[in-house]
Amino acid sequence: MEIVYLSKNLTDTENLARTIAKGLFPGAVLSLDGDLGAGKTTFTKSLAATLNIKEKVSSPTFNILKCYFDGYLPLYHIDAYRLEDGMNADIGLEEVIEGNGVCIIEWGRFIKELIYQPLDIKITILNDTEREFKITCNYTKYEKIMSLIKEGLYENIITR
Repeated sequence: MEIVYLSKNLTDTENLARTIAKGLFPGAVLSLDGDLGAGKTTFTKSLAATLNIKEKVSSPTFNILKCYFDGYLPLYHIDAYRLEDGMNADIGLEEVIEGNGVCIIEWGRFIKELIYQPLDIKITILNDTEREFKITCNYTKYEKIMSLIKEGLYENIITR
């Protein structure tokens, strides 16, 4: 199943992240892909706020992994961009992916071999404010999330 969601502004992106967060569960894995500046970290910040994470969420670019434990569910935020060439691939990411919390992987395409049953989210920059989110669900465990998006955000869903 695939949903294409048009975000016309930051509020739309925040609404999508909040809606997805409402359906998350321990072991959920979100793979976020998109160019620099597409809104991967912005999306993650809104999702984290919905999980009641009080810590400031920032890009894990230089850390590769940031962990947040003070919300409803632990959040593991991975930036896999520097893992593209296979370097640092054995740093223990398998332990947090599909663990006891939610795992968000920016640049997930660079470590696909480590990702087990992700909800894939591809973000495309349309202009300064608009983004297209292509959300692909290949696993039944994410059907609730897909239903929440369809029901709550139908006005921004693009039918093709």
